[in-house]
Amino acid sequence: MGNVITLMEESVLSTHKAEMDTLLTSKGDSQRTQYPYVTGTSVIGIKYKDGILMAADMGGSYGSTIRYKSVERIKQVGKHSLIGASGEISDFQEILKYLDELILHDNMWDDGNSLGPKEVHNYLTRVMYNRRNKFDPLWNSLVIGGVKNGHKYLGSVSMIGVNFEDDHIATGFGNHLARPILREEWREDLSFEEGVKILEKCMRNLLYRDRSAVNKIQIAKITEEGLTVSQPYSLKTFWNFAAFQNPTVGAEGSW
Repeated sequence: MGNVITLMEESVLSTHKAEMDTLLTSKGDSQRTQYPYVTGTSVIGIKYKDGILMAADMGGSYGSTIRYKSVERIKQVGKHSLIGASGEISDFQEILKYLDELILHDNMWDDGNSLGPKEVHNYLTRVMYNRRNKFDPLWNSLVIGGVKNGHKYLGSVSMIGVNFEDDHIATGFGNHLARPILREEWREDLSFEEGVKILEKCMRNLLYRDRSAVNKIQIAKITEEGLTVSQPYSLKTFWNFAAFQNPTVGAEGSW
């Protein structure tokens, strides 16, 4: 009997050693999105009188090629929150898996309470920072918004865990091209129609100046009553500006 146990122990140790050897060799290396492949561009979120509005286009770029034009980058999280993502689409799908498990576990308590946007934001800051410390980041910038118990919440977290709250947030190129518009025109008592008008102005500006933007957008609204995401639609544009017709006129050294 002792010999049998010894043989079994040796077999287990041998198997364990083989597994460790595989992990330590180059053949066992596992790399996931060390560099982004299919990416989405800017997401813009604002607070308005009754809740949160969020806008994003539906483009998915493979490198510099806009390969996909029906990628939904705004999703509902639980009863009180929504999330929008810039960056790697597959990593965003992984994040949505994490959030599905989080909400399922929360529902299993069946205690009459549910996670709000602040809790979801705190959870994602830990996830993003944890993956950053493993040198295997989730290549996304996230916008999380929602309303719970009358409190409006809007926050952001980057791929390395940098996070903050604000009255209006933009990721990607929107952080440079949309935030100036938001700083000038946003106010706390915006109506739904005024908020949509500002978001469309920002998205139009990005469409003109961001090569990865596409003219197919969605706007999501979340209030105490619930969440709605608009059907995709296109913005009216005007391309006959003089600067668009001849962008190099007057430029030093141009042909």
